[in-house]
Amino acid sequence: MPKIKQFDYPLIAREGTIHLCIAFFCGFLATWLWGFGSIPVWVLVLFVVQFFRDPKRNISTQPGTVVSPASGKIVSIEEEANPYLEGVTSLKVSVFMNVFSVHSNLIPFSGEVKDVWYYPGKFVNAALDKASSENERNAVWIRTKEGNDIVSVQIAGLIARRILCYVKKGDEVETGQRYGFIRFGSRVDLYLPLETRLSVKLGQWVSSGNDVIGMISVK
Repeated sequence: MPKIKQFDYPLIAREGTIHLCIAFFCGFLATWLWGFGSIPVWVLVLFVVQFFRDPKRNISTQPGTVVSPASGKIVSIEEEANPYLEGVTSLKVSVFMNVFSVHSNLIPFSGEVKDVWYYPGKFVNAALDKASSENERNAVWIRTKEGNDIVSVQIAGLIARRILCYVKKGDEVETGQRYGFIRFGSRVDLYLPLETRLSVKLGQWVSSGNDVIGMISVK
């Protein structure tokens, strides 16, 4: 049975601090003004809390494991020319996050960050394939110690308006490490080596860090 690594996650994402303060202020104000009539406002407060939750994950330490960088539904699995690495064909796996998903993003595989690219763009529905090329996005290129190239792309969605990324070129990163956050509905595209043995299928729901996307051969 593979060993499990547990990172320290904040439980409630720090990216939601201002939103949570505003939400609770509105909840207490509504209670003071309307009493039991404030219940709909507190339902909204609970929604904000669940959106910014960032629970503990159990990261597999089995060699070659690619963990899911996002929580959500697998909406695309296909081979295609990697738009970020010239002359490379990759296996693309896309995870769509709705407003009830955990929205912090994790490193899928340990290695060195070779580059980070940000692209401004549109905010069409992130569940659509054209979101991969048209929406605002941030791509992180990771090279593993075995020389495999992996690209994890944060993509803004219909109501998402801010992508946050905390790694930069030259950083050494670990599988399961928290590296970014996307506010509200969004998507992550994962470009993997063609020889990756996938553990997921189209339509499957995955949990960031807890679930394995596939396996890459390692020496």
